[in-house]
Amino acid sequence: MLGIGILGCGRIGQVHAKTLSHLDGARVIAVSDAMPAAAQALASTTGAQVMDAQALLECPSVDAVIIGTPTSTHSDMIEAAARAGKAIFCEKPIDLSANRIRALMTIVAKAGVPFMTAFNRRFDPNFAELKRRLDEGALGQVEIVTILSRDPTPPPVSYIKTSGGLFRDMMIHDLDMARFLLGEEPVQIHAVGSALVDPLIGEAGDVDTAAVTMTTASGKICQISNSRRATYGYDQRIEVHGQKGMLRAANMLEHSIEQAGASGFNTAPAQNFFLERYAAAYVAELRHFVQALTDGTRPAPSIEDGLKAQLLADAATESWSSGTVIRLD
Repeated sequence: MLGIGILGCGRIGQVHAKTLSHLDGARVIAVSDAMPAAAQALASTTGAQVMDAQALLECPSVDAVIIGTPTSTHSDMIEAAARAGKAIFCEKPIDLSANRIRALMTIVAKAGVPFMTAFNRRFDPNFAELKRRLDEGALGQVEIVTILSRDPTPPPVSYIKTSGGLFRDMMIHDLDMARFLLGEEPVQIHAVGSALVDPLIGEAGDVDTAAVTMTTASGKICQISNSRRATYGYDQRIEVHGQKGMLRAANMLEHSIEQAGASGFNTAPAQNFFLERYAAAYVAELRHFVQALTDGTRPAPSIEDGLKAQLLADAATESWSSGTVIRLD
C-alpha cells in the first residue's frame, strides 16, 4: 500500500484525494496547504494527517507526493521532494522557466525518483482511444492534426497576470497533445493572438484568442485553436486526418437527448467545466501513476515531456510577440 502525501489542498488536490479513495494500492496519509483550513477540510474527508510541507516530505510513511500547489511553488516542492526520495506527481506547468525545469531534471535523475507530469488529457478515454487507433495504423501516415480548446469563460485578470500567458497556461495542454498525436517533434511554430473576449486581458499583456500552426521535419502539420470564451460549454475536440481517412473525438455533452422539430435538431450544450469533462481522465492518470510505482515502471508523461511542452509554449509566446515563425531545435 503506497502512502501518498498531497501538497496543495485546493480544487485539484481535492480531486486527486477523492480519486485515491477509490483506488486499490494507495491511500492519502498526509496533506499540507498554506491555508490551514483547507488542509484540515481535506484531512477530515480522507482521514489523513495534517502536516507542514517539510514534515510531510520527511515522513517515512509517505512514498509519493502529489504537487497541486500554485505554479510559483512547484519547482521548490519538486526539488525538496526529490532530495527526500519521494516519487513525484506534479500538475502542469513544472515551472515557467525552461532552464529551471532542466535543472530539476538533473536533480530528479540524480535522486532516482519516479516523476510524472500531469498532462491529464492523454488519459481521456476518447483521446486515448483515438491515439490507440493511430498507433495501430488506422489512418496510415498522419498528415494534419487539429486541436480545438475553448473555455466557457475567461479566468480573473488577477490570475492572468501570474499565469505565464495563454500559451503557457492554457495551450500547453494542447501542445503536449500535439506531440502525443504527431509522433514526432515539431521543427517550427507560428502563433497569432488577440484580446477579443476581455480587453483587460490585453491590458495585462496577454491574449484570450489564439491559434498556432506547427510543422514537423517530415511535413506533418498541427493546428491549434484556443479561446477563453465558448457560449455553448467547454469545447474540447480533436481531429486527425491521414492517408486512409480521419479520426475525430467530439465534445462531451451534458446529456445525449436530441430533440427534433420544424426548426431543426437540438442537442445539449457541451459539459461546462473541465472537472466534469476530464473526470475520467483524472482517475486514469492517477491509476497509471500508482500502477507504475507498484510495478517499478516509469510513469508517463515524464519530466522531459513537461519540458518539451514548456519549450513549445515559450516558442509560441515568442512567435506571437515577434510576429515571426520560430524554428525549433
